[in-house]
Amino acid sequence: MPVYSLEGVIPVVHPRAFVHPAAVLIGDVHVHADCYVGPFASLRGDFGRIVMLEGSNLQDSCVFHTFPGTEAVLGRDGHVGHGAILHGCRIGAGALIGMNAVVMDGADVGAEAFVGAHAFVKAGFVVPPRTLAAGSPARIVRELNAQELAWKANGTKVYQELTVRSRETMRECAPLAEVEPNRPALSTGAETSVLLDVHRSGPGGPEVRSGGPSKRLVE
Repeated sequence: MPVYSLEGVIPVVHPRAFVHPAAVLIGDVHVHADCYVGPFASLRGDFGRIVMLEGSNLQDSCVFHTFPGTEAVLGRDGHVGHGAILHGCRIGAGALIGMNAVVMDGADVGAEAFVGAHAFVKAGFVVPPRTLAAGSPARIVRELNAQELAWKANGTKVYQELTVRSRETMRECAPLAEVEPNRPALSTGAETSVLLDVHRSGPGGPEVRSGGPSKRLVE
């Protein structure tokens, strides 16, 4: 992975984390155990400290940055969807940030809160724990229910399992020219990841496994 020291400050990655080789880490970055950092994510600790606490994930093409002399934190089991931008904010334990959302400086997303896809959370805005914030600028839509929180927790578990799968089995390779006989299957079947709408209506209730945020979170 491209990892760069800056003024003698070197990024720290726990041995149980997985950082994709195409992600970039610069300076005062701390990636704790069981974290997942996706391809093309940028964690720039060149002005202030960037922290990913245990079990959190930062997915493809996310940006994590902050203002000089400040610290930006993604809390334990935090879940950040593809293309999101976190700048100088604090994301609480178990919170979910939807795809392409932007969370600005001094914003505080509470524990187990959801920020909907494409939301813009303005500087200094507070999202209370276990609530849904959506829109641009974001507003508090409602409280979350136990089924939604279980769905999110399962989705984060899927990414924590992906951390292990990636660390143990992902290898750079050349592509095949054609599909080989008896091609192996991935370990993630259809039951692993379902949309929130399916989770709500399915017979499994909170036990249904889930992989990521539903588009309905922003409606």
